[in-house]
Amino acid sequence: MKGKILVTGGTGFIGSHTTVELLNAGYEVVIIDNLSNSNRDVLDGIERITGKRPVFVEGDCCCMATLEKLFEDNPGINGIIDFAASKAVGESVHKPILYYRNNLNILLNLLDLMPRYGVKGFVFSSSCTVYGEPDVNPITEAAPTKKATSPYGATKQISEDIIRDVIASGAPIKAILLRYFNPIGAHPSAEIGELPNGVPQNLVPYITQTAIGIRKELSVFGNDYDTPDGSCIRDFINIVDLAKAHVKALERMLGGGSDDNLEVFNIGTGEGVSVLQLIDVFQKATGIKLPYKIVGRREGDITKIWADPTKANTVLGWKAQVSLADTMLSAWNWQKKLRERGVM
Repeated sequence: MKGKILVTGGTGFIGSHTTVELLNAGYEVVIIDNLSNSNRDVLDGIERITGKRPVFVEGDCCCMATLEKLFEDNPGINGIIDFAASKAVGESVHKPILYYRNNLNILLNLLDLMPRYGVKGFVFSSSCTVYGEPDVNPITEAAPTKKATSPYGATKQISEDIIRDVIASGAPIKAILLRYFNPIGAHPSAEIGELPNGVPQNLVPYITQTAIGIRKELSVFGNDYDTPDGSCIRDFINIVDLAKAHVKALERMLGGGSDDNLEVFNIGTGEGVSVLQLIDVFQKATGIKLPYKIVGRREGDITKIWADPTKANTVLGWKAQVSLADTMLSAWNWQKKLRERGVM
């Protein structure tokens, strides 16, 4: 084994795919998740793909006693990848206290415990939302962070500041902040994918649930933005590609390759795609006509943003590989697998 890694929020969308890549790379994985937006069955999917089952602790990272017991029961953890956070932009606008309390308390607890238990490396799940509404696209890591357009984005900005201050204080840890853009798709095996509880807050699961008949139609939030077709533009990245970036980050930190105790990388494809373009890619990849309607803008949404991933490509040794069409097809295959299993 290369090492033992704690993955918080590890049964969620990004966490589960990252766990698969960690296990395939030879790491031992301990997951903690409160299952507030995921399902225990994800562990079965991880095991079917990798032949290995991660240690699983059902618990809330906001509870210090729960985390202390986890570290006591699982000695030797030398890295943490933190996905445990509430993550919906629109919901955060209406529930700001929930987002600030949950996302920041989790981070503070983990950083507090790392020196006590000898954990050296921390990979933080950050977001392109820290850039706010950018002046120029594609956007590099050198771009200034602006006032966040949502409480969700604000928690990511504050979290980055907290991590930066903790490291500057002399704490014996290294951290890599991965500012990723819009993860979509599913594992090509269709054993794991995005399965939010209740009505999806993210675009692609709403697309696939509409295509299979669970939802009546998709709502496109606004067609009057300053973009070629009037809909918002994002950098949509395949979930497996994104998961692999976390493994690269861990290897860099734990292998002594980091240039500094804190490093930042944009994780994206470098291509901006509008919501209406994404719908078109899905329709062409699957042959399904998707019912959708244009509705008013959604609070907190940025008009357009996509990454300049040059630093991740050259320094981290990571690059997005999977095409957008194959990514949308993987999401559709996952949705069909859920129907076969009687889940949705």
